Amino acid sequence: MDEQALAGVRILDLTQFEAGPGATQLLAWLGAEVIKIEQPGIGEQGRTSSVSPGGADSQHWLHLNANKRSVTVNLTTSEGQRILHRLVGSADVLIENFAPGVTTRLAADHATLSRLNPGLVYASIKGFGAGRWQDFPAFDPIGQAVGGALSITGEPDEIPMKPGPNLADTGTGLHAVIGILAALHQRTRTGRGQLVEVNLQDSIVNMSRMAFAKQADSGRPATRTGNRNLLRSAPSGLYPCAPGGANDYCFIYTSRAPGRGHVQWTHLLDVIGRADLAGDPAYATPELRRDRADEIDEMIAAWTTTLPKIDVMETLARHGVPAGAVLDTGELAADPDLRARGMVFEIEHPERGLIQLVGMPIRMSDSPTSYAAPPLLGADTEDVLATALGLSDRELMELRARGVL
Repeated sequence: MDEQALAGVRILDLTQFEAGPGATQLLAWLGAEVIKIEQPGIGEQGRTSSVSPGGADSQHWLHLNANKRSVTVNLTTSEGQRILHRLVGSADVLIENFAPGVTTRLAADHATLSRLNPGLVYASIKGFGAGRWQDFPAFDPIGQAVGGALSITGEPDEIPMKPGPNLADTGTGLHAVIGILAALHQRTRTGRGQLVEVNLQDSIVNMSRMAFAKQADSGRPATRTGNRNLLRSAPSGLYPCAPGGANDYCFIYTSRAPGRGHVQWTHLLDVIGRADLAGDPAYATPELRRDRADEIDEMIAAWTTTLPKIDVMETLARHGVPAGAVLDTGELAADPDLRARGMVFEIEHPERGLIQLVGMPIRMSDSPTSYAAPPLLGADTEDVLATALGLSDRELMELRARGVL
């Protein structure tokens, strides 16, 4: 196997829940050694975020912590803090997403650790950036709310709606990874580490740039348009398909093709058996079709309801019309293409047996990804501390007896 892109990079993971663990899992998939520092006997809070049979680690935790090593260290003790400080000496990156003020109490703040290792890249994930809300707690839905995502999601005359994916957590984790990789690259030139700061609100604002573009065009705050994109054209929306189940829909969207005019619209008319409207001046422009959106939706639905959603999607796509079936998690978990490219994979877990997880979304020609099961709490404590710090078996036993490990 070719060496992975981040082979030789050591990351200390002091994160919990989703934004941080998602970021460090991605770095682990890229080949970094990720050492997850956890509280003895308890572990990261995500391990128990949902009820699991026999007290096993939660599915929430399993889906965010593959390919990592788990080391238990009680950072509330002075001995535990000294162990962390020694580990920092050989680390390239430390990432944390504690509540504001916690790292200072644990002697794990940037000022302290950068003095111990000037080359350390220290990544910090918070709910808010500097300002009046910087000390406020936040989770994914809070970040989505204050970043603007809820205000542009939902039907026009209904209440704001939280998007289904955890956009704030996942998006912030991805922004953190980008910052960490950039800082590591800069360190090759300067020899110095730096502080990388990201937060949920800023990440959602960044991901909502097209809403700001709409505001710039209209002079008014962007509004909710549901599944329609009425600022551009019709059709744009969900259309019911056979046999009428909860997710039996297909999203269909047409736009003006560069240099080809309204070819998507005319191809759509051909597919649904309404080629007679191709030259009708009442539908000649995106603006006119937008004004007839309800009529167009009924016309398309009359066709889509006769076919399964996959047939609708594939038929339209083969004729150059953008369309996407609404796939649920069960369908995606069984999708042969996703499984073939490792986006969904199965692996043996020491407590749960064979488990299915979501995999690495990035493909690199010279850095193939392999998968390892999420670690049991403290599974790597002795090995890491003996190898990285040279602690003897006796020292490890004494530290465990004092509740440090």
